Amino acid sequence: MHAPLLVSWLMVAVCAASGSYCLLRTRVAVGGTRATARGEALMGFGMATMAVPALVWAPARWVWGAYAAVFGLTALRACVAVAARGRSAGHHAHHLVGTLAMVYMSLAMVSFPAGGGGHGAMAGMGAGEVMAPAGMPVVTGVLLLYFAGYVLWAGSRLIPGVGAAPAGGAVAPGGVRGAPDGAHAVPGPAVRFVGRPEVTLACRLSMGMAMLAMLLAF
Repeated sequence: MHAPLLVSWLMVAVCAASGSYCLLRTRVAVGGTRATARGEALMGFGMATMAVPALVWAPARWVWGAYAAVFGLTALRACVAVAARGRSAGHHAHHLVGTLAMVYMSLAMVSFPAGGGGHGAMAGMGAGEVMAPAGMPVVTGVLLLYFAGYVLWAGSRLIPGVGAAPAGGAVAPGGVRGAPDGAHAVPGPAVRFVGRPEVTLACRLSMGMAMLAMLLAF
């Protein structure tokens, strides 16, 4: 697959920014939403690291094995959350698919030689190489269909007048805005950026598009 080096760095920037935003959410979230924010931060930074061009960083196979182990444990936690919530699992089910996709890509990287062109599913792109498929076409295809559908769904939810996400939490007495999505009541400006559900959805949309782009390189 051919692509300029700029694409890889844009992937790194988008995923790192998403991970940083999720870390900010952990400061205002409570209960289960805090754990969700932590998991999404791990996902964002993990994807950012995976997208670093091989010309800059070419990790050994054991690094990808460690990646698979870490995201495998994260997937197990997400699976428990889905089982506990049942039909109301919602985003936990999406997070489970995302972590399983990370495990899949990490294991695929193990099949490449250390420092090979398969790093990060996007790394070889920086060198302008033609990459051989790293994973199983059927699995890759199913994941591509899922994330393409998620991107379309999340994007439609952000269209004014179409999406059902509220604009923000209710304003409490004294000018303190109640944060949505399980956040603490904190001063309005902080919640307007960190706690607004549409910003969180935009962050998830960005990571969904990044995952879609990474899978296209497999």
